[in-house]
Amino acid sequence: MDSVLLVSEMMILKESKMFFKNCNGAGYRFIKRVFDVVISLCALVFVLPITLVVFIIDCMGENKGPVFYKQKRIGKNHKPFYIYKYRSMVVDADKKLYANKKLYELYVKNSYKLPPEQDPRITRFGHFIRKTSLDELPQFFNILKGDMSLIGPRPVVEEELKEYGDRVDKFLSVTPGAMGYWQATGRSTIPYPERCDVELYYVDNASLGFDIKILFKNIISIFKTEGAY
Repeated sequence: MDSVLLVSEMMILKESKMFFKNCNGAGYRFIKRVFDVVISLCALVFVLPITLVVFIIDCMGENKGPVFYKQKRIGKNHKPFYIYKYRSMVVDADKKLYANKKLYELYVKNSYKLPPEQDPRITRFGHFIRKTSLDELPQFFNILKGDMSLIGPRPVVEEELKEYGDRVDKFLSVTPGAMGYWQATGRSTIPYPERCDVELYYVDNASLGFDIKILFKNIISIFKTEGAY
């Protein structure tokens, strides 16, 4: 009887190891995609009424303009897509950035972000939704479409890819995410080239367990508003 129980326990242990091994390959990608779809559908139930509130605010004062802001980013296997956010800046903010040479130089020098106190394009309401990460909520549409995953390296604009040098193909070998290891470890406080190492560490170590760890670390960072601007 004891020998039968021992054999059964060994079989269960072997099957468990096989499950977690598969979670790093095709099985992992399947589970991750199912999780992305389920979470996105649930989240969009809450995103829709929030969008209505943002729409009302965007009909007034300096906020007046479109609800959504979209920007071309580079996704898996170099495939471009448009990322969606609630608009936190004045209309035509990108054009104003490229037209201002000094502002653009600061933008590049600061790892393709402008310090909020030096960015004249951000509205007062925009400061709030950026600090609370509410501006990122429309990305659940991107996740549902499959352009992004809930967890993965943050998608970047094309000009940022040069920061990855000969490692760019590796960086683009996985689906980008709304929440990543870079955000979980410091977000905007980690500039290039350190950011490259952090993002590529995820690519090398992606797994179901690592994704869950990143998810919880990001949730904590959001509530603490760490590195958000």
